[in-house]
Amino acid sequence: MSAAEEHGQRRPRLSFAGVFAVTFLGLIAVGSVLPVLPRYVHGPLHEGDVAVGIVIGSYAITGLLLRPIAGRLADTRGRKPTVVGGALLVALSGFLYLPHLGLAGLVLARLVLGAGEGAVYTAGSAWIVDMAPAPRRGRILGLYGLAVWGGLSVGPLLGEVLLHAFGYATVWIVAGALPLAGAVIATRIADPFEPLPHAEPHPLIAPEAVRPGLAVALASVGYATLAAFIVLLLEERGVGHGATVFGAFAAMIVIARLVAGHLPDRFGPSPVAIGAVLIEAAGLCLIALANGLPLALVGGMAMGAGFSLLNPSLMLIAVGRVSQAARGAAMGTYTAFFDAGVGIGAPLAGLTVALTSYEGAFFLAAAIAVLSALLILATLHRPGRGRPPASAR
Repeated sequence: MSAAEEHGQRRPRLSFAGVFAVTFLGLIAVGSVLPVLPRYVHGPLHEGDVAVGIVIGSYAITGLLLRPIAGRLADTRGRKPTVVGGALLVALSGFLYLPHLGLAGLVLARLVLGAGEGAVYTAGSAWIVDMAPAPRRGRILGLYGLAVWGGLSVGPLLGEVLLHAFGYATVWIVAGALPLAGAVIATRIADPFEPLPHAEPHPLIAPEAVRPGLAVALASVGYATLAAFIVLLLEERGVGHGATVFGAFAAMIVIARLVAGHLPDRFGPSPVAIGAVLIEAAGLCLIALANGLPLALVGGMAMGAGFSLLNPSLMLIAVGRVSQAARGAAMGTYTAFFDAGVGIGAPLAGLTVALTSYEGAFFLAAAIAVLSALLILATLHRPGRGRPPASAR
């Protein structure tokens, strides 16, 4: 063991901060292009709303297919190399926006992004669970999730500033440079997990994570709808500030996790998840009805509060049912379902917009979120299922 690794094991908080920083930088890059891509598709590419949905959601295809593989790599090759490789792919995706390859080029960049972001978050989550004390695992997973939503809070505002000050090319360069810096940081973090490459591997699709994964897939349709169409919805109504509403959504995730992140550990993840997804549905309805910025902001903040507690609650159920050696597989399966929801949800929202209206897409996403609550109630909220077993906690 190197001196750096011994130091990292003595200072787990520094290791947590390092994994957090890698993920945060990557997600700033992801968020920075979210308010820019719809304008780029509508403007220089002269494409419509369905194309916007395809571009925004296409990253989830490779995430869906490759997150379980990233989980397997995290379990058999280690958390660190998987995170480093993922960060490099996220960097590559940003630079791939630069060559002006049209709609196909944007889709290619988003597919690379899905593979990279999926590897970073899947292996990073397993890495964090390895370091987390069992009684505080839910809260620590929630705090780690702030790297995602903190990045998605800062990223859209950064993208807006860069776009208006310097243009599209600068947004793409920054979206490549930030995760590249994250990859460098990842090489300096200790990885306490010792993989067993010759051990019998856990199934690539972890069955323990399928039910919580289905629930998050349904709930993530609302996130996909917000990411793809909040800017265009508010511009159509003459309100504008869509990036501000998305930033309020992401900022509320940060605030709610800091204030209420202990709730899944205290009351059990299933009851918290049910309440959270219903709050998300209410927020989607408020956005659909909003004719001014205040109501849209309230809706975005309600969505953020719900999403803030939903993901760590369902994640706690998934990782609580497997051994340490299979945490990568569980996280790969669970997060693949999130990608499935985004990958289906964004084009579905685009199709709904084409057939009805922007508000119709948000109402549909709210109805699907209610279905997620019913699924959690029917299949997860049972004695012995709502809370991970004591041995896992």
